[in-house]
Amino acid sequence: MKENISLAFQGIWSHKMRSVLTMLGIIIGIAAIITIVSTIQGTNEQIKENLIGAGNNVVTVSLNQDGREYDMSWQDVPDGVKVISEQTRQELEQIPHVEKVSLYNSRQYAQQVFYQNTEFSGGQLYGIDQNYLSVYGYQIKSGRGFTQADYDQCRKVVLVDEGVVKSLFGGVNPVGKNLEIQSDVFTVVGVVAMSESFTPTINSMKDYQMYMSSTTGSIYMPIRTWPTAYRFDEPQNVAIKVDGTDAMTDAGKAAADLLTQQQIQGTDSKFDYRSQDMLEQAQQLQSLSQSTNTQLIWIASISLLVGGIGVMNIMLVSVTERTAEIGLKKAIGAKKRRILMQFLTESAVLTSLGGVIGVISGVILAQLISGMMQIPVSISPPAIVVSVVFSTAIGVIFGMLPAVKAANLNPIEALRRN
Repeated sequence: MKENISLAFQGIWSHKMRSVLTMLGIIIGIAAIITIVSTIQGTNEQIKENLIGAGNNVVTVSLNQDGREYDMSWQDVPDGVKVISEQTRQELEQIPHVEKVSLYNSRQYAQQVFYQNTEFSGGQLYGIDQNYLSVYGYQIKSGRGFTQADYDQCRKVVLVDEGVVKSLFGGVNPVGKNLEIQSDVFTVVGVVAMSESFTPTINSMKDYQMYMSSTTGSIYMPIRTWPTAYRFDEPQNVAIKVDGTDAMTDAGKAAADLLTQQQIQGTDSKFDYRSQDMLEQAQQLQSLSQSTNTQLIWIASISLLVGGIGVMNIMLVSVTERTAEIGLKKAIGAKKRRILMQFLTESAVLTSLGGVIGVISGVILAQLISGMMQIPVSISPPAIVVSVVFSTAIGVIFGMLPAVKAANLNPIEALRRN
């Protein structure tokens, strides 16, 4: 085998231009496939980050009525829906891949919130438990967080984020200042900020409204204090942090099923709990993107077919050129298998070399496209390995006919052609 490989490289080197032209179809095909696959993977990861957030892995489960999220801002407390207990929260944490669970109440557009004469307009208000900040990755930037005494004694204290600091307090440190929420006075005890920044992608008016709310800011109070400002027995939302993005769909559905079974009274109820499955939306977009790019891969594969035909053609020419050499080898005792393996090896080495050059070209091309067009790419090691193996297989398949022809030459007739 080593001798065959050595002879193959000698043959390639002795006909450099012909060998390069022969490999050109393989190089173009492999480079195109590597570039497309790298772009697909990079785009899919970007879709996940845009919809879910980088490393957030949080699924929201909320109460729905007839398929639509139940809005507590303007609707009454629903009949037949129980408040989620601590025991139920602990059961949710037992779901596979779930790391932590938080219960919270919310108002997406807070009203009757003032600092002195300035109204807090367009922001969000949350009643949170002890796990909320860690689930969403918040940290205390200044002041303090909520203590157990804040929850036990239902203290009227709040945390604010940097959006509220800018929009309501004019950038001044708000710790120690008072807010008026639903005619009750609450004291700001701390400022929170996300530990990792995430910039949302705005593709629709709904995205715009969500983003504008987040820039206006959010206010947080202890969940046990929530009824003093709003209403008792409001069903909570659930935030579930899982150990990986790919586990979000299953964990969210399992949590929604458990809550619907335990919290909803009556099997014919119009209420149920549903997870906000951003991962499923991401996967649908990924599937659409991948189906489009799969067609491009098939088109790129045509150049591999063309390259394989070129290899077969050149190997047939090589057999004709080396007829006398083949006849001499067979005359001194070379068997058909040896001649067959020599030409198959030469064909495989030729296409493998083209595959390696194609992979390198594809990686470079992917990086160039990423830099010029700001398209994310992700180089796939399995795709590289498969491409090289596939190019070798092309050499074996398309080199079979020339190799068989060489192996079946009559040594006497071959020597006469010298």
